[in-house]
Amino acid sequence: MTQSHHPYEALTPDMVIDCVESAGLVSDARIFPLNSYENRVYQVGIEDGEPLIAKFYRPGRWTDEQILEEHQFTLELAAAEIPVVAPLQFDGRTLMEAQGFRFALFPRRGGRQLELDNFEHLEQVGTMLGRMHAIGRARPFAYRPALTLQHFAIDSREFILAGDFLPVENRAAYESVTAHIIEQIAPLFERDWETLRLHGDCHSGNFLWRDDTPWFVDLDDCLTGPAIQDIWMLISGDRAEQTAYLDAVVEGYETFAPFNPQELQLIEPLRCLRQMHHAAWLARRWQDPAFPLAFPWFNTPRYWAEHILALREQQSALQEPPLTLGAV
Repeated sequence: MTQSHHPYEALTPDMVIDCVESAGLVSDARIFPLNSYENRVYQVGIEDGEPLIAKFYRPGRWTDEQILEEHQFTLELAAAEIPVVAPLQFDGRTLMEAQGFRFALFPRRGGRQLELDNFEHLEQVGTMLGRMHAIGRARPFAYRPALTLQHFAIDSREFILAGDFLPVENRAAYESVTAHIIEQIAPLFERDWETLRLHGDCHSGNFLWRDDTPWFVDLDDCLTGPAIQDIWMLISGDRAEQTAYLDAVVEGYETFAPFNPQELQLIEPLRCLRQMHHAAWLARRWQDPAFPLAFPWFNTPRYWAEHILALREQQSALQEPPLTLGAV
């Protein structure tokens, strides 16, 4: 089977420079690719200035309106002095197009990784999330997607089953465990939870610890959903550790925004959605040449066996009582 041509194959170093210079800048031709797969991201040297970060949006993924809404939310946060890496504006524009690619430019920000086992870090992250969510409640997104069972679980499952990804010996097991998980968690997603504008992908890799402050980066997955979506990925370990970490985050969070403890019921269901969606994301991107190179273990019999086992373990976790506030 011949691999189809992928649009990013045309994004050569010369084209990256041409795009950046179309914003009125002059590059010194130093380009360094950064770790990104959904989009393509480069550090680009600028003559007589600091290097910038150029983010080239994956063709066909977001509409212009969705990208601009991401930018507007980020700029809104920056205007409220929330530490976030916001897109730069050129003649009032944050989204530019050249050579058939849509891109945005960002200032380069250094920092170190967030320490998820550091309670001071977690409380400060909670404070920043509370501030972000207070702004997120001010108005709704008009174009960004919503966190739904349909998109993250049902559509992901259907995509996997419709393709030729699953080995024959794993198909029945995958079909069964995913169907049971969806059936188990569906009633929770039918409830009328309060939703707001969220970061959407709030794991430790999307923070920089800089100037004794957590900085938000990469709002590419911002969406509408319940507040807990921006909290649960910061919590790990055994149940006692999770409770202690949760308390630290919520203590900071409630300085600026109310937290509904009923949303703790959603943590394990949201973990299910992330697992199913991640597998489907890899499958959907498998024709991008960067993905087989970066994820060589995907789409092997071992991968699917381990994925099904993880889903079964997650199915068991759904039977456990939800976390509660109050460290033990």
